[in-house]
Amino acid sequence: MFIRKTGIISLAMAVAAAGLTGCGASRESDTAAVTGGANTSGKLSVVCTIFPEYDWVKQVMGDHADEANVTYLLSSGTDLHNYQPTASDIMSISSCDIFIHVGGESDKWVEDALDEAVNKDMQVIDLMELLGDSAKEEEIKEGMEAEEEEEDGGDEVEYDEHVWLSLKNAKVVCSAISEALSKADPDNAADYSSSLDDYTKKLDDMDESFRAVTENAENKTLIFGDRFPFRYLFDDYGLDYYAAFVGCSAESEASFSTISFLSDKLNELECDTIFTIENSDKSIAEAVIRNSDRKDCTVAELNSIQSVSMNDVNSGVTYLSLMQQNCDVLAEYLG
Repeated sequence: MFIRKTGIISLAMAVAAAGLTGCGASRESDTAAVTGGANTSGKLSVVCTIFPEYDWVKQVMGDHADEANVTYLLSSGTDLHNYQPTASDIMSISSCDIFIHVGGESDKWVEDALDEAVNKDMQVIDLMELLGDSAKEEEIKEGMEAEEEEEDGGDEVEYDEHVWLSLKNAKVVCSAISEALSKADPDNAADYSSSLDDYTKKLDDMDESFRAVTENAENKTLIFGDRFPFRYLFDDYGLDYYAAFVGCSAESEASFSTISFLSDKLNELECDTIFTIENSDKSIAEAVIRNSDRKDCTVAELNSIQSVSMNDVNSGVTYLSLMQQNCDVLAEYLG
């Protein structure tokens, strides 16, 4: 066992040194709730990378969540695209019963982590793989800043990883979570199935709320002075957009041509609102307003649900509560 643990820690150190982070910056550390090594606690152990996965597991487990070790790796609020696994993270994954991650470019580190796994019977849910053809290619819209092509991967197709922002996708993933939990803990399979049914109804109700807001809207095009991670959400409800960057862009400064283009669109569409995502400094949105004729334009925020901290969780934030916030924001603009 000592040899296996040493290999795992070495892997984590190598990952950190190489900076395998999807879109860029490093982080200090995200605290995992489970200690690495073989799972000897006797409790069902589930490790999730992002908040939607973590919340979905809790919802499907219901009361049984208190009897399990459910780990949220990005619990400090680290953005998925800036995440680097620590040695503790790698060790938690190594021994868990179920590991859930997004897949795609931001999770390139996962393959090596799973190669080092102690639990060879671990069930792995890769969201991008699970959704298959429902995963969408990254979209470069008119006026958007295109990122520089990497020297060795210019022709490789990149997919939009923000699959959790589709309620339809959420239902597919929650069903897979219920199946995995039932396989790992067959004694409570009926409870997981019942909880899934209850939560699916809530997802359907939220879907109806979005449809009620969007179906009869006169202006279905929104301007983002920011990254745009909402492709799945917008496609579900027939909304269109213009934005400064794609959803996983590492860029933070927009060119004059991009700002000018978005300013012209603000004028053309007579928009009273320009949008940003959570934690934005709003500088690009404000620059777009300054360069437009819409000086009274306000800045509104949609939440991409990818920077949720454990403090947020402890305060009662859920996937559905954040989606409801997004629905309310759209209702105010589209209404």
